[in-house]
Amino acid sequence: MIDIKQIRDDPEKFKNASRAKGFSADIDRLLQVDSVLRESKQKLQDISTEKNRLGKSIPAISADKKQSVLEQLSQLKDDETKLQEQIKSLQPEFDQLMLLVPQPTDDDVPFGIDDTQNVEVKRVGQVRQFDFQPKDHVQLGRDLAIIDIERGVKLAGTRNYILKGDGALLHWAVLRFAIDFMVQKGYAPMCVPLLMRDEAMFGTAYFPGGEEQTYRMEKDQLNLAGTAEVPLTAYHIGEILDADQLPLKYVALSSCFRREAGAAGKDTYGLYRIHQFDKVEQVVICKNSIVESNKLHQEILSNAEAIMQALELPYRVVNVCTGDLGRGQAKKFDIEAWMPSRGNYCETHSASKFYEFQARRMNLRYKDPATKKNLFCHTLNNTVIASPRILIPILELYQNADGSITIPKVLRPYMNGKEKIVSAS
Repeated sequence: MIDIKQIRDDPEKFKNASRAKGFSADIDRLLQVDSVLRESKQKLQDISTEKNRLGKSIPAISADKKQSVLEQLSQLKDDETKLQEQIKSLQPEFDQLMLLVPQPTDDDVPFGIDDTQNVEVKRVGQVRQFDFQPKDHVQLGRDLAIIDIERGVKLAGTRNYILKGDGALLHWAVLRFAIDFMVQKGYAPMCVPLLMRDEAMFGTAYFPGGEEQTYRMEKDQLNLAGTAEVPLTAYHIGEILDADQLPLKYVALSSCFRREAGAAGKDTYGLYRIHQFDKVEQVVICKNSIVESNKLHQEILSNAEAIMQALELPYRVVNVCTGDLGRGQAKKFDIEAWMPSRGNYCETHSASKFYEFQARRMNLRYKDPATKKNLFCHTLNNTVIASPRILIPILELYQNADGSITIPKVLRPYMNGKEKIVSAS
């Protein structure tokens, strides 16, 4: 959420942000409602002051004037009731309009409509050139009996799968390696709930806007989280932290659930866009400092890059354009791994910077020791690894002419020293 004072001071900035990001936000109506609310609240305060003054004067005034004062008090109470009703009527509209205002992007974020206009920052690693006809991950998975999409669909519907044998072990190996790596980096490991109250979804800016992508437990008024970002970031919701606690660095491994509404016919092949997956997520909560936010943004990006480099997967980093950013993101870097079967670099990680956008929604603050004021924290998050999507480049790039898969060296300790996945037949 944005500070309403900033919107009052520069409404065009937020109108431009809405257009650039492709979100609908009625800034003019917001300011109109804000003006009426401010005026009404000021009148309420004035009425309260006047009521107190008149009430205190009653014992000292003569009987012939008392009736006039009582009539004034009665009128003030009537006016007070009308103003309270007006505020009660307008406040929900104001709150909803505020939730729709997007955060303006950093100046170096490229303008664009969608992900096709993201700007490449760098490439790392060499794309493998095969001297045999390579298979895609689905073919490899079937031949090695490590992926079963057909039975996954039979049990749970489209965009579902089952990982078997060494496929399951490889999946867990990736996740365990990522957790160990982040713990060694000083990130505190967390095991978090996956069913979230609406407050956490609104606080992290998944609501409003992400309801169609969320699995909703209507009976219990809970939501299945699409990422551990939600419980990690909302962990301190409503708290005032000590400045010397910051930055807080958390990492969690969780299952993630996404409806993928509106994605019919898009990326439906294999393990790329699915309803349920597992992800290691890193979240940072820091002081209200643009300099510190920028530094930590680079840190979380570097953490994810180090994972990709350890897996020896070729990838690129892109600066995500305005039209591909979420409502609260000021800037985002995506890491895209080379996937032979897709013939392109495809997203595997997203590193996002929010400044105080999420913290304002969650009322997450810290006490500044210099000013003694409570300031809103800044928040950031990034994927460490997500599987089974990352299995696509691993399986396809590490395949051999005989159909086997060489296991990346860093994952072998997590697979009991096994070096290859071979057919059981």
